[in-house]
Amino acid sequence: METATTTQTEQTQYLTFHVAGEEHAIGILRVTEIIEYTTMTKVPGAPAWIRGVINLRGRVVPVVDLAVKFGLPETVITNRTCIVIVEIALDGEQTVMGIMTDSVNQVVDFPSGSIEEPPPFGTKMKVEYLRGVGKTGSKFALILDIDKVLSAREILAATETVNDAMEVMNTEAEDLSPLPNQS
Repeated sequence: METATTTQTEQTQYLTFHVAGEEHAIGILRVTEIIEYTTMTKVPGAPAWIRGVINLRGRVVPVVDLAVKFGLPETVITNRTCIVIVEIALDGEQTVMGIMTDSVNQVVDFPSGSIEEPPPFGTKMKVEYLRGVGKTGSKFALILDIDKVLSAREILAATETVNDAMEVMNTEAEDLSPLPNQS
């Protein structure tokens, strides 16, 4: 009986999704929700991997295009494109970010013993972004270390850029006065 309980507590659930034709996974406890792709506002001066910001129930949420972050062409928008909303720790506080995916697959259990070390070659991304590789059927999912993919230093810089750009856009909107009626 003790073995079943131990095995059950060792299992960790991951959300699997596709980016640039590869299956990836992140710990389900980091995911707050999954939303359909929606129109984004581009932010001038933001890094190329920040695709833009969305309004999520009145909150400005930066969205990262993981394909660009991994050095690949930007994600092509289709009817299956999703934004996975995740929480990351940033300076001791929880910060909400969105990550673009080609599609979201399913939640899978990877028992801790079934996760292998990431290969030192053959992936399209930096190995330090990976926690390991989990087997899903006859294929593998690259398990991301979301805190390293969305590193604090890079996110702080991007967040400052987004906040600065939003302030400029708000100031410019306030400065615009209606054109005089030319009738």
